Amino acid sequence: MSKIPKNLSDKDMLKDYVEEKSLEEQFMEKEAQSRKKDKSDDFIPAVSYLTPDIVRELAGQLMTLKMQLAQEGVEHYKMKIRRDGHDIILSPAIPKMK
Repeated sequence: MSKIPKNLSDKDMLKDYVEEKSLEEQFMEKEAQSRKKDKSDDFIPAVSYLTPDIVRELAGQLMTLKMQLAQEGVEHYKMKIRRDGHDIILSPAIPKMK
C-alpha cells in the first residue's frame, strides 16, 4: 500500500496523470483520418476539369437510372463504362438471375 503525500498542489497531484481519450474522441479521430484518406485516395486528376454543373447533371441522371431500375425490381448492378468514338457510355451491368 502506498502513502498519499499531503499538502501537494493541484499541479503536483496531477503531474503524472494521463487522461484517456473518450470513445467519442476516438470515433472522431478515426472519422477524420478516413475523410483525409478518402480525399487523397479517390482524387483522380484526370476528371478535375469536370465542372460542378456537369457533375450535378451526371449525378441526377444516375439517380434517375437507379430509381428506374428499382421500379423494375433491379437492386444490384454495376456500372459499365465504354467508349464509342467520341462518346463515353455508362450502362448498368445487371447480373443474370438463376
